Amino acid sequence: MAKYIIKRILWVLPVMIGVIVIVYTISYNLPGSPMTTRARMGNVGLDAPYIVQLGNYIWRIFTRLDLGKSYATGYHVAQELATRLPVTFKLSMLGILLMLAIGLPCGMVSALKQYSAMDISLTSVSLILAAIPSFVLALLCAVFFCVTLRWLPVRGLNEWKAWILPVFCSSVGSLAVYLRMTRTTMLEVIRQDYITTARAKGLKENLVVSRHALRNCLIPLTTIAGLSVANIFAGSIIVETLFSINGMGVYIMSGVLARDYPAINGAVIAMSLLICIVNLVVDIAYALIDPRIRVQLLPVKKKENKKEKIIAKSTIQF
Repeated sequence: MAKYIIKRILWVLPVMIGVIVIVYTISYNLPGSPMTTRARMGNVGLDAPYIVQLGNYIWRIFTRLDLGKSYATGYHVAQELATRLPVTFKLSMLGILLMLAIGLPCGMVSALKQYSAMDISLTSVSLILAAIPSFVLALLCAVFFCVTLRWLPVRGLNEWKAWILPVFCSSVGSLAVYLRMTRTTMLEVIRQDYITTARAKGLKENLVVSRHALRNCLIPLTTIAGLSVANIFAGSIIVETLFSINGMGVYIMSGVLARDYPAINGAVIAMSLLICIVNLVVDIAYALIDPRIRVQLLPVKKKENKKEKIIAKSTIQF
């Protein structure tokens, strides 16, 4: 298990190098920059060849965590990200928790009560929510709940009520997709022969669903949850801008408007690293959820013994 985790961690390194190269190359070839004069470009090393600038940029990141200085503010990008990234991370994690807390049970209920009024209602709501762009939903919610009803604050995160709309609006699209995927996966699993066998042996329905059906649904659902993190990060950028939240969204938008390439590059690299960490957690979760994956990580002799134990244990459970 430890070797597996170390291998997955080492895979993050080439991925991040690739992200840095792509992001820096794009910003290098974009037209326009606040650094317009030759003298100012020379002071920050921007008159050097591309390959030299790229090498120096990668070296500074991996040796000093130096993402450069913002053209617009003059502050170190790493220092500004250290204050803004926790806000976006907290907003995104709350969105993930909301997605799991609502999407998983609703998807299971929809699958177990297929073609019922509950199933039709949940499916219809999920399709509607998935079709509405996050920025449109955020604007509608802000007008209705903040301006018209005045139940919630319209900007900032100064009180707990201010988190409700940003978390909901950033995660609602992923929530709808997760609900649909949970329903589809659960429908496939509950039609398998081993579920029929478990019911025929007299197991209670809640044990059949929790012990056999849900456990076999967790691998694809964990994958979808990991992929949803990137969507929620992207949605939080728009939501933070609309609700004037001092996070990565406002920072990236201000960097784009000012053509502040160090700020844009640093923000994209930081968010890419977060997504890589989340994918690493998902890979580790695979091994914790499915014993067959853990068996593949063992030596040959231990693998055979472990398989026998798993088969014997599953037979006893039935």
